[in-house]
Amino acid sequence: MDKVYLGMSGGVDSALSAALLLEQGFDVHAVYMRNWSKDLPGFHCPWADDLADAERVAVSLGIDLAVWDCEKEYKETVVDYLLDSYAHGYTPNPDVMCNQTVKFGTFAKRAFSEGADYIATGHYARLASGEKNACGGDDANNTTGMAGAMHGSGTSCLMRAADEHKDQTYFLWRVPSEIFDRTIFPIGDIPTKAEVRAMCADRGLGIENKPDSDGICFIGPVGLRTFLLDAFERKTGDIIEWESGKKLGEHDGAFLFTIGQRKGLSVGGGPAHYVVATDTNTNTVYVTSDPLSAALWTKTMDIVDTHWISGCVPADGAYTVRTRHTGELRPCMLTKVSATTMRITYEVPVRTVAPGQSAVFYDGLVCIGGGIIERDEELLAKFAE
Repeated sequence: MDKVYLGMSGGVDSALSAALLLEQGFDVHAVYMRNWSKDLPGFHCPWADDLADAERVAVSLGIDLAVWDCEKEYKETVVDYLLDSYAHGYTPNPDVMCNQTVKFGTFAKRAFSEGADYIATGHYARLASGEKNACGGDDANNTTGMAGAMHGSGTSCLMRAADEHKDQTYFLWRVPSEIFDRTIFPIGDIPTKAEVRAMCADRGLGIENKPDSDGICFIGPVGLRTFLLDAFERKTGDIIEWESGKKLGEHDGAFLFTIGQRKGLSVGGGPAHYVVATDTNTNTVYVTSDPLSAALWTKTMDIVDTHWISGCVPADGAYTVRTRHTGELRPCMLTKVSATTMRITYEVPVRTVAPGQSAVFYDGLVCIGGGIIERDEELLAKFAE
């Protein structure tokens, strides 16, 4: 009987994953990863409540639940990453880093060291095996959420989930293929979240009505602005109109703003303004009131810090790209610019994406990898003129 270590969060998705794994005949060992337990001003961290939910599900299924302390790794690789990114004018995806360093890093390493044959999570994603992956260009085959990568050959393909609205491959692009070779996504083939909840109810798990978690888990309802102001000192700076160079108002820190943002700008009455760039070195925020401004639209974006799940750089060519979770999949051309940079080119202009965000690429249903959107230094140079 294959031994599977399942990351159980106390939510609906991992609860059903545990039940499905048991029904498939696996020896299931549930693990609650305590990643963050710190209360923030005005926000009580719900980790203990989530653990209690996970324990109730484990008892109902007749499996043991271990609690692993991952707070040190989470603080160093996720929380500190988020803070450093905002301090330097980038808008990061902490969930991407959490999957790479904690869920498919610390958790996977320890699970395998304890004798796990596979790890499993409640992510909405699928795995497939094939003779070739994105490097070879062949379509993946044997697609399944339950055990599509049980071959251990190093050719696992990450596939979009059956539920496109819940698909989480956007957050998994930094996970290497060799980890996917020993990973199971039990709910990847389920068409809708409503069906996931119904399946939980049918099995008497008592978790089916629990709300989905939204936003950044360790920040909660206090909001990102409050979290950042708790970490950084307020630093008054200027809000400058991009077209005219005129000062329109002041802000509490350029690190608080991201490209395209409308809320939180103290520029008085009149039309809405949009952030087009931030400069944390000069503590300046640049805005426009023109939603069609050239500074808000682009046909090209450069990406750095790339990772390709197959292990090799994809050939230049046509792919689809997603620049935010559940965002539209857009056709693009992907080309190599240098040893460290690749370029996305669109046929028609798209809204500019904040530097630091992930751009994740797909070849059909296959997620081939991605990169971090780089800052448009030429745009900032125009502001400095």
